[in-house]
Amino acid sequence: PNSLQPMTTLPTFFIKTYGCQMNQRDSEALSCVMEEHGFRQVDHESKAGIIIFNTCSVRDQAERKAIGKIGLMKKLKRENPHLVIGVIGCMAQNRPEEILDECPHVDFILGTDKLHEVPAVVAEILHCRRGIVNTDADDAILGQMGQHKPGLYSDFVSVMRGCDQFCSYCIVPYVRGREKSRSIADIVAEVERLVAGGTREIFLLGQNVTAYGLAELRQADGGASEVSPFGDLLRAVHAVPGVERIRFTSPHPKYMNEAFIQAIAELPRVCPSFHLPLQSGADRILALMNRGYTAADYLRWVDRLREVRPNATFSTDIIVGFPTETEAEFEATRAVMRRVGYDMAYIFKYSPRTGTKAAEKLPDDVPQEEKERRNQILLDELESHVAQANQAWIGQIVEVMVHGESKTDRRRWSGRTPENKVVIFTPRDGQKPGDLLRIRIIRATSHSLFGDIVAEA
Repeated sequence: PNSLQPMTTLPTFFIKTYGCQMNQRDSEALSCVMEEHGFRQVDHESKAGIIIFNTCSVRDQAERKAIGKIGLMKKLKRENPHLVIGVIGCMAQNRPEEILDECPHVDFILGTDKLHEVPAVVAEILHCRRGIVNTDADDAILGQMGQHKPGLYSDFVSVMRGCDQFCSYCIVPYVRGREKSRSIADIVAEVERLVAGGTREIFLLGQNVTAYGLAELRQADGGASEVSPFGDLLRAVHAVPGVERIRFTSPHPKYMNEAFIQAIAELPRVCPSFHLPLQSGADRILALMNRGYTAADYLRWVDRLREVRPNATFSTDIIVGFPTETEAEFEATRAVMRRVGYDMAYIFKYSPRTGTKAAEKLPDDVPQEEKERRNQILLDELESHVAQANQAWIGQIVEVMVHGESKTDRRRWSGRTPENKVVIFTPRDGQKPGDLLRIRIIRATSHSLFGDIVAEA
């Protein structure tokens, strides 16, 4: 039986996170907020008096996993009536009634703009044991979730929330709201605090980072197509002493322009590794998806990035089997993938998301077995391409930022190059995460490079 004590004497909490890097950042910030209010984080749900599920709605599988896990908490709650169970994040915003119907043992459900209110909500539940559901929009979230765990060599910084693009397959604008960007001054202050605590790599996050600041610009003066507030933000972060590397995700091709490209060209500490979602290589499908660009537009920006950063590497998102996708349109996606030569790709089989335009208006008419076939073709070709391309790194000396012990062999450590290549090596005494090393590559697979330390970078 569960041996948890009443929450009034043991304010411990555990956060289970599903989904993207934005959710990971929210969970980190929430844990800091909880600790500031006197709660103590633990490393397993069995030790916790409060269990919080930070959920994702972007993909059906993530929702099913979360709802299944939350359902299992019913037994734990029977054994310990003092246990507080909460659901936050995108699924909480999108399906609060369904969560309550399927999991009546849940104590609170808070939407994506209400995470900063979790400590107060928990305190109220402990006081009066009543359920609380709140999914209202709240701009205060922008200034309330900037806290970080100290001492991380690499950390996420959220620069904006929400999305205004409304891709027809995507639930994000409905669960994270419209675009809201933080000020450059606030972001720089957060980066300065992180660097003072030992952070060397800054990862800027937004659902659509190349649109950073544009919503506010349009409200102010109608906007201008050849300015890039995100480029300005990159310059400001690049100027912070102690920042060794800057990464960001995810840019949208529709909001790229020459001002953005110029910033990439001028800032050497911006890593030349770009996650640039394609989704499809067929123009008709891109139009049905409401992506706002053609395959030619996409390839033009890939070429421009390679012009200004010749060592650039690319990763992407692909959807196969989108409604009405023909074999020829799948082949168009295949052709773009070959043309770009991605280092990594998230390849998804289309599944309708309730509440999106595609689910409402387009037939899910590509058979599942055909989705599986197309998915496997792209995965196999990606694997083959990366295995071959990685051979070109053998003999090169690369700069590696140390991450820590390898997941598969604790005698070895891993790190990443600016191009986001994973490098496995044998550490020296005194090595620590965040160190910069020069490593000569001696072997390569489709997943990793292997090398020996040459010197400190």
